[in-house]
Amino acid sequence: MAVGIFDSGLGGLTVLDAVSKRLPDVEFVYFADSAHAPYGVRTADDIYNLTCAAVERLWAEGCDLVILACNTASAAALRRMQESWLPADKRVLGVFVPLIEALTERNWGDNSPPREVGVKHVALFATPATVASRAFQRELAFRAIGVDVEAQACGGVVDAIEEGDMILAEALVRSHVDALKRKMPHPQAAVLGCTHYPLMQDTFQQALGPEVSVFSQAGLVAESLADYLTRHPDMTGAGHTAFLTTGDPKRVSDRATQVLRRQIAFQAA
Repeated sequence: MAVGIFDSGLGGLTVLDAVSKRLPDVEFVYFADSAHAPYGVRTADDIYNLTCAAVERLWAEGCDLVILACNTASAAALRRMQESWLPADKRVLGVFVPLIEALTERNWGDNSPPREVGVKHVALFATPATVASRAFQRELAFRAIGVDVEAQACGGVVDAIEEGDMILAEALVRSHVDALKRKMPHPQAAVLGCTHYPLMQDTFQQALGPEVSVFSQAGLVAESLADYLTRHPDMTGAGHTAFLTTGDPKRVSDRATQVLRRQIAFQAA
């Protein structure tokens, strides 16, 4: 049985890289909906419909467990999918869960009342759709009190990364950090709320300063998945990874090879 990893484009490769290194015996199928990227500027209904279609495609590949390695999909579609669409024999997990676990220093299964945590001022960098959903703030409020979250919609960053224009992406990151600091001059922690953003983590850290703790998701998701699979050992396999895209396979393969710095070959979905 394979584990599906879905993103609107190439950002989820940061998650795939971390989970495949952490779990070398697990078979993965990576699906990039490149033809419809970026999701961050789409409506909630559009994101929901595209995400459901992508998850169904991964089910067809034998992936009964799918990770939405896309914060926009996790924010705008996951809860609706779990409440009204997901069959009982399938699991779809988002990437907010391990991030908030780390930020609040409590387990996701801990249903005790929200309590005060050490971090009081959090900067959230995310796509416009993720920011508009307020999903991060909602989930955080279930577990922590007294945390001030200032969200910055980082328009253009995903597009620049997908186009391979890292100079533009770096300039945009610095601009968005400056905008955030005008609203919250001294954040204690910064959340990179898009799986594309770890590719720019050094730039975020430099712009924010060394005193700010930067949380990105790849390693956190890998540890969370490892914990899940210890309770579901039937999902181990040969360690093979397949790559599917709705975009042009050659173009997407070239970009993915650039991102991961190893040869990646996508096939048409």
